[in-house]
Amino acid sequence: MRLTNRTDLQQARRFYSRALTQQATKILVCAGTGCVAGGSLVIRDLLAEKLKERGENVTVTLSEEPHGEEINIKSSGCHGFCEMGPLVRVEPYGYLYIKVKPEDCQEIVEETIINGRHIPRLAYTFNDKAYPKQEEIPFYKQQTRLVLEHCGHIDATSIKEYLGIGGYAAFEKALFDLTPDGIIKELSDSGLRGRGGGGFPAGRKWAEVQRQKAKPKYVVCNGDEGDPGAFMDRSIMEGDPHRMLEGMLISGLACDASEAYIYVRAEYPLAVSRLRMAIEQANEHGLLGDNILGTNFNFRIKINRGAGAFVCGEGSALTSSIEGKRGMPRVKPPRTAEHGLFNQPTVLNNVETFANVPEIINKGSKWYSAFGTAKSSGTKAFALTGNIRNTGLIEVPMGTTLRTIIYDIGGGIPGGKEFKAVQIGGPSGGCLTKEHLDLPLDFDSLKRVGAMVGSGGLVVMDSDTCMVEVARFFMNFIQNESCGKCVPCREGTKRMLMILERIVTARGAISDLDLLLDLADTVSNTALCGLGKTAPNPVISTIRNFRDEYEAHILDKRCPGRVCAKMKRFSISPDKCKGCSKCAQACTSGAISGKVKEPFTIDLDKCTRCGSCVNTCKFEAIQEGW
Repeated sequence: MRLTNRTDLQQARRFYSRALTQQATKILVCAGTGCVAGGSLVIRDLLAEKLKERGENVTVTLSEEPHGEEINIKSSGCHGFCEMGPLVRVEPYGYLYIKVKPEDCQEIVEETIINGRHIPRLAYTFNDKAYPKQEEIPFYKQQTRLVLEHCGHIDATSIKEYLGIGGYAAFEKALFDLTPDGIIKELSDSGLRGRGGGGFPAGRKWAEVQRQKAKPKYVVCNGDEGDPGAFMDRSIMEGDPHRMLEGMLISGLACDASEAYIYVRAEYPLAVSRLRMAIEQANEHGLLGDNILGTNFNFRIKINRGAGAFVCGEGSALTSSIEGKRGMPRVKPPRTAEHGLFNQPTVLNNVETFANVPEIINKGSKWYSAFGTAKSSGTKAFALTGNIRNTGLIEVPMGTTLRTIIYDIGGGIPGGKEFKAVQIGGPSGGCLTKEHLDLPLDFDSLKRVGAMVGSGGLVVMDSDTCMVEVARFFMNFIQNESCGKCVPCREGTKRMLMILERIVTARGAISDLDLLLDLADTVSNTALCGLGKTAPNPVISTIRNFRDEYEAHILDKRCPGRVCAKMKRFSISPDKCKGCSKCAQACTSGAISGKVKEPFTIDLDKCTRCGSCVNTCKFEAIQEGW
């Protein structure tokens, strides 16, 4: 159905809305990357097969002529409850089944889909309480899902379903009822700040591009998302791609741009596939291309796949990569708004930022600014990973405390262990500790404690985590991903990594701490781009909050978290040692000495902690400890 004017679009929304409401039974099988990896597509196909065997009328796309007796099986986006996947939601009951296996399909068909009965063993249970319905589960109940509202609730591959839930109404309003100035004013009044890490006011950025007289102008969506443990943007691209496209269309209207690019890392094949499908559908329906809906507005979107370089998440490096050059940042100013893609004025926002735009235009800036805090309005999606019971994708109002996220939504730390820290904002972020549990998570509060929201990764760590190793891990990532263009980042991060590796292998000196901080200061103040300037944050925050762990590694040659292998202590029990000398023969560092038929000893200063002596001893005389 090609939509040639405003009336066509309105009629299409009404038509598909009726089609959705007439579907009696809907089975939403999570088809996000995590659940797909767990076999959800096999489950989807098996459910359809078993229903067809019973003679049921099964559809996998929104029917143009629904009869009310169809059973519709949908490939939805990520439901967010990744720890519990594969997930299956059955409507109209609202039942959510977790960790579904192929052998569960027959029971789901017979008990729930045909007879409407709930299956208790497939429900989420916590503290001996079962939660049959998705909205009752604490993980979901404590969230406010605006951007992720439709992820898991509609067919992620269908423009018809997106239209049926009111899709492209915001674009229609912006195209026919608002001026470019009106669009930007609504965005500015909402207080929306960029969700890619910098937190720059989106309205101000759009206004700057609009003021530029140079043509052409471009809209670029940053879907690179290179932070370890982050998958917010990926889930939006996979689960609700048209929402993001609609935000980009509105940006094009506001800034007088007719061409756009989506930059997605090649490691996101499912997101790329869904985006291609969505763009093709929008073109077929006349929502992309020339003379959209009978107006003189033209807009085209292209996908550019990145090679997985972390630095290409930085704006100028990203635009350089799209141009076919090596992805390296450049000196600023001028900013991307003035000289961006192909040296032209460019709006550059990330996926989540664009996905916020349609509802702001639909419901107004006052509605949106009612969420969050005065200076950080709206909600934020976080990827909750690490040592936490409920890992997954969440969305909460800006200003929500870490305690709420970790204990109310995340379900606390598994195994009865204590919370120790959380790495927020990816490798360029910082560590928050117990004293920060009641800190509101917003742009300004986090900045005051030396951390940042970043793109939204939250890696939770328990009491068994070694914070020195955490700093080394992130510095290793940053050093490997440095583009090498500027000396401070290229050489400074390498030097910091060398020092950290020395510390975790029991070769550090107390003077290394001051040296690390001096290097961190130099890198953060002189690096070329934002990624380089924030590269030392994990080191700075862990030394500030866990200096005692660094000192234990250096002074006592001990790892409090019992993680660093080179900190293990090996000893020989005199009572068990037979003096066979096999351990000494196996030791390549000459750390074991003694006389045959007498107890041997280990010189810990020479010991490399390889463990070969333990494997060699037949009498269990060598003890391994911390």
